Formats: sequence, C-alpha cells, structure tokens
Amino acid sequence: MFTLKHAIRKGLLVLAVLLSLSLANQAQANPRYSSIVIDADTGVVLHESNADASRYPASLTKMMTLYMLFEAIEQRKMSLDERMQVSAHAASMPQTNIGLRAGDSISVRDAIPALIVRSANDVAAVVAEALGSSEANFGHMMTDKARKLGMHSTTFRNASGLPNGEQKTTARDLVTLSTRLMRDFSKHYHYFSTQTFSYNGATYRSHNRMVRNTPGVDGLKTGFIRASGFNVATSAKRGGRRVIAVVMGGQTAAARDQHMAQLLDRSFNQGHTTQQLASNTSNTRAVPVAALKTSTSTPVPKPSPVLEKISVSVVTQPVVQPAVNARPQKVAMLENDTWAVQIGSYHEPDRAHAQAQAAARWVPGEVMVTEVEISNRKLYRARLVGLHESQARTACQNLARQGMGCLVVRS
Repeated sequence: MFTLKHAIRKGLLVLAVLLSLSLANQAQANPRYSSIVIDADTGVVLHESNADASRYPASLTKMMTLYMLFEAIEQRKMSLDERMQVSAHAASMPQTNIGLRAGDSISVRDAIPALIVRSANDVAAVVAEALGSSEANFGHMMTDKARKLGMHSTTFRNASGLPNGEQKTTARDLVTLSTRLMRDFSKHYHYFSTQTFSYNGATYRSHNRMVRNTPGVDGLKTGFIRASGFNVATSAKRGGRRVIAVVMGGQTAAARDQHMAQLLDRSFNQGHTTQQLASNTSNTRAVPVAALKTSTSTPVPKPSPVLEKISVSVVTQPVVQPAVNARPQKVAMLENDTWAVQIGSYHEPDRAHAQAQAAARWVPGEVMVTEVEISNRKLYRARLVGLHESQARTACQNLARQGMGCLVVRS
C-alpha cells in the first residue's frame, strides 16, 4: 500500500512539474503571451504571467461595449426592444459581421447575442453610435469607464477591437472587466454562455468552444486579430468555487483553449489551499467583493476570527504620496481597537507592495505587508492599516468602486 501511494504521489509531482514547464515554455516561445487567473470571490491571484504587459484586446473589447450597453439598460436609457439605427459607417465594418446595411435597424435584444456569439463588428459600431453618437466618442467613453473600474492600463479607440495601434490593455485589466461584468450585471451574465444566434435567416455558432468543451466554463468571450494572437476571457465554476481567467496571444485557437484548460485545472486543483486563502490569511472571514456593488451602500459584514501563523511584519512608507526613496521601517504592534483594509495575499512580496500602494492612491492608511505561512507555504498579505472601523469600511467600499477587491479586518 505504501508503494502504491508513493507511486501515485510521484506521478502527481511529475505531472505538476510538466505543467509548470509547459506554462514557462509558452511564455518564452511567444512574446505576445500573457495570462492571469484569480479566485472570483476573493480576488486572490492564483496564477499570472506577463499580466501587466501591454497587449491588443482584439474582440475582448466587445466585453466593454457590452458593459456600457448593460449599464444603459440598467439605467433605463435603453430597453431590450429598442431599435438602433445602422449608419453607413457601421455597415462598412469588415468581418466578422452579420451583414447589416445602412438604413437598417437592429434591436438591443438581438445586438447582445450578435456581439457575444458572432462577435459582430457592425453591431459593435451600431451600439457605439447609439450610446456615444460616434464610435470615436464612444471609445473615449469606454476608456473613461475603464479608469473608473480600475483598468488603468487600458485605452479604447473603437467598440469592436478591430486593429488600432492605440487600443491597448493588459490581462490584469481584462480580468477586472470580466469580474465587473459578472458582478455588476449578474442578471445579464447568462448571455455569455449563448452558443447559437439566428438573425435574418442565418444561424451563427459561437467561437467560444470552451463553453461547450471545458467542465465548469459558462462564459465569457474570445478574440483575435493578427497583432494580438488568439485571446480568451473565461469564467468557470466547479464544486462551489469560481475562477476567472484571461489568456492572450495564443498561436492558434486550439492551443489557446488547451492552455486555458490547463490553467483552470491547475487553479481548481489548488483546492483546499485556495479555500484557506478565501480568508486571505487574515484574522477575518472573506467578504465577497460581489457584495460591494457600486450601486449600493450595503455595509461590509463584520469580521469573525480565524487563526493565522505570522512570521514577519513589515510596513512601508505612509500612504498618501510616499517619498520615492523612503526606506521601509519596522512597525510596533497596532492597538487592539484599530482596523485595516486587506487588499489580498500574494506569492511575491513585491507584488503585495505594488497592490497595496495602488490601493493607497485611492484611500488613506499606512501600507503594511506581512509574511504569513499557510500549509507550509509563504504568502505576503497586503493591508492598509491604522484606520478606525468607519474609515476602513468606507475605504473598502471606495476600493470596490475602483474594481479592487478588499476585506475589512480588525487588527
């Protein structure tokens, strides 16, 4: 029995090593490659590679076009039955399209699956003109919205993702957009699993084969232009856990999908460890970021204790705008009646510091990165500390409005 168990463990270790080598080779062999996987409930990063590198979004751009359309519907500026006029500009959009002609009209109800299933460029232009008067103006509106969602490395110039040298994003920004689409417009998320769409006698089949072929996948979107390679944003749920992932720069659609499936399998197989990270290795239970929707003022639930093993605590410079050459300093134990906003837990200390500093640009507090040990693994927990309870709760809600996940914890 011992020999069999040993062999199984050895086999699993070999598979894990092979997968890690495969992921490393993917990044080295393809300069357009980038990827990221996060836990949907906690925002914990489960995997990232070149996640902040500038990339062309291609048709993943249409996720922001849909975000803007869903928002207009929720604000009752548009309705599903409202018809949008097709201009000569929209009708001139190249493939993929659904063959709209100048002077035609299309309902919002048909536009949504046309964007998701067919990735129709002509429909994207129609939506842009309906919401922004012109596609160029709509591009500015999309970029402004991206900033409000926390997508600070993204610039949009059109609604479709057709080639434009100034239209850039990152895998991290796109995983933020995917998360906000699910969170802010949950009742519309089902559209992203649509597999067929019929219009004017033609039936179109989805480019997103992952929804059909990969266990747990129920959306979101694929994209491709020559400059970008094959992109995909994916959400998947297994066993009560959901992860959201982005892969960019695939050399073929099949290779991209296979790689995404590997990333999903590896992320879900982290299982118990990731569930422990749901409390972000803190002395509080996790508060799902989805509970902090921008349209509500729902208070953040109060924390309950969870044990943790702390090995080192480090505090960097005070927040508002730190001096460039400020040296990290040790900090004394905080008073028991002080509160903090927890940003997340990360495998690398530099990443933890960077995320905490990014949050510090939006809310007050002192940046604190703490090394913690969970299941014999070292992680680095990022917090903004030295707050009163009301300050911490307000700060976390403000960060949620910027698209950043957070927890309110008592020090």
